[in-house]
Amino acid sequence: MTPSDNVLRRLARVSPTTAFIVALAVLMAGLFLPGIVGAALLFLLGAGLATLTFTTWPVQSPSTRVIRVIMLVLLLAAAIAKAL
Repeated sequence: MTPSDNVLRRLARVSPTTAFIVALAVLMAGLFLPGIVGAALLFLLGAGLATLTFTTWPVQSPSTRVIRVIMLVLLLAAAIAKAL
């Protein structure tokens, strides 16, 4: 068992509600904190979303893939705008 398998197993046990609330809190903090601090939080959230998106890519439907990629692009665009 590789370390990434352990991480994925732990993530699978996280309640969807808890994951949503934590992601929402990080998003809001990233949007409301000034400058580079907010941008760093948005980039961190984007990195997590990118990891989840591409880890679960083979089992997602094409429409879900499109939505996730659009959300990832929007999040990273917001992070870049915040950093500038």
